[in-house]
Amino acid sequence: MKKITLALLFIATLVSCENKETNKEANVHITGDVKGLSQGKLYLQKIEDTTLIIIDSITIKGDSKFESHIKLESPEVLYLFLDRGQTNSVDNSLPFFAEPGNISIETTLKHFFADAKITGSKNHDLWVKFKEMNSRFNDENLALMAKRLKNELKPNTKTTDSIQVAYEKLLKRKYRYTAHFASTHGNAAIAPYLALSEIADINLSYLDTIHKNMKPEVAKTKYGKMLTKYIKERKASEK
Repeated sequence: MKKITLALLFIATLVSCENKETNKEANVHITGDVKGLSQGKLYLQKIEDTTLIIIDSITIKGDSKFESHIKLESPEVLYLFLDRGQTNSVDNSLPFFAEPGNISIETTLKHFFADAKITGSKNHDLWVKFKEMNSRFNDENLALMAKRLKNELKPNTKTTDSIQVAYEKLLKRKYRYTAHFASTHGNAAIAPYLALSEIADINLSYLDTIHKNMKPEVAKTKYGKMLTKYIKERKASEK
């Protein structure tokens, strides 16, 4: 019995040391609160080779507050996923731009995505600023789609052409705004991320400008390296 107890103590010590070592290596400290959540699981996820993988899991029992220590090589978009059990809610995944330092996530069980307030990440603040303007383009696009559907009921060639012209102008405005935003924020990892996620098919000259405006430390980030590789591959394919 004594040997078993000693063995368990030894294992417990190893686990304790392992956790301390993990916390010591971690460079991102995430704290948060999902108000209204008394029991369940939260998962921190990231995209690795086009697949979402879990990098941390947190069990909630009674206290809606949570904490996580992780290590990131550079700023990166992560996803806080809420396991709602057997419910069919689609409001269960919260994307945020993580970076080394202290990040706070405050939200609610009822509106997990919509109520989220994330602080402590410069890249996330810039992402929110970008999405505020981008949502206007999306609203205009939805309005054009509604006009297009209405026109399909009673087709009118003149109306069809005007809608197409309006759509092309809107797309140009959106792409130019995104390219300008990325170019003027070359000191943040959000720049190459937006280039890849929003305007990857834009004219190469715009991507080159974004790439040239990236600070050396940004060029070394995950998205900076991905943009460099993408531009090189596009140039090779378009020769």
